Amino acid sequence: MSMSGIQFKIQNKLIRKFEKAGATSKEKAVTFEEAKLDLQEQYWLDYFAGVFLGKIKKTENHRYYVGN
Repeated sequence: MSMSGIQFKIQNKLIRKFEKAGATSKEKAVTFEEAKLDLQEQYWLDYFAGVFLGKIKKTENHRYYVGN
């Protein structure tokens, strides 16, 4: 699997976990503990929440949600 394939797979896994935790808007944002992310997912979180494609958003108080 290429690096882009791995990134796609991990991003989709993160999105599903945030959606399952109900983090679908800024008002419903959750911590990575509340989303039950494992260590590998936590490692990738800042990458996806910061630059990559912008589907995962980070609030100023370090909570995350899935945005448009």
